[in-house]
Amino acid sequence: MALKFGADVSTAQTDYGTVLLDERAGQYWELNPTATLVVSTLMAGGDEADAVAALADEFDVDLAQATRDVEALVRELRTSGLAA
Repeated sequence: MALKFGADVSTAQTDYGTVLLDERAGQYWELNPTATLVVSTLMAGGDEADAVAALADEFDVDLAQATRDVEALVRELRTSGLAA
């Protein structure tokens, strides 16, 4: 399933990944390069399987670990209210 940030979430790319600003709560979130790749894949319309494949290819991670990492990140972003 594709990922979309809420209207109150601003993003900025940095040399170290992506920074998210939750304008409702005034909180910053920092995504490392692996999380940035996952989020970019999902926001471009890819599904979680696409994000797993991208993560495994780019960072030489086995598919089982990549799957756990993608699921955990997506769950955290949705639970926090940053993404739908």
